[in-house]
Amino acid sequence: MSPRPYQLGLREPAVHENRGRILAAAREILSRPGRMGHFTVESVARRAGVARATIYYQFKSKSGLVEAIFDDLAARGGMRGLPEAFGRPDPWQSLDEFIAVFCRFWGSDRLAIRRLRALAALDPELEKVARDPWRRHGLATILGRLGKTSPAHIDALLTLTSFETYDLLATEDRSREQVAALIQSLARAVLQTSPPSASASSSRRSRAGARGRPARSG
Repeated sequence: MSPRPYQLGLREPAVHENRGRILAAAREILSRPGRMGHFTVESVARRAGVARATIYYQFKSKSGLVEAIFDDLAARGGMRGLPEAFGRPDPWQSLDEFIAVFCRFWGSDRLAIRRLRALAALDPELEKVARDPWRRHGLATILGRLGKTSPAHIDALLTLTSFETYDLLATEDRSREQVAALIQSLARAVLQTSPPSASASSSRRSRAGARGRPARSG
């Protein structure tokens, strides 16, 4: 016999409450100053006061939990403003807003995001959590409107808009807005240069190889 509808309705608030407690516990562990220690399903469960099975019921796996944490941080960090960036009629304004939105997000909880990205870099199962391919697609869309479709331009802006670049530039005497303005300026400078052609790159590699080979005698 299937559960009665009213029983399912009573369970939904509890499920939602547990999910919120789990995400809050995970954020707290990731944002804790000092050495983080092991970020595990068990440590999150203990902090949230729930069983491990509850986390697996809610998120299916550690990867699902980490992905949900990243989505939660993104929502709290203002990523909902991204559609506005794509909606700007001027593609240069779209690019500036895209950069500003990501800078607000990267700066919203730097320690937690830094640790999440470190976890993703160390664990192949968590690699998709970083969402870098999605950011690349967004940049390619905006650069396409600017007529800048070179993979070199996209790669350069993917690097400029990364958390790692933001984390490096966001010093104590530089605000989030100042970092965004700096990256916007660098992005424009990059896009105003012509990327090296494939033939030019191949020619440089050939010359470098020739210099490295010993000269033939006789």
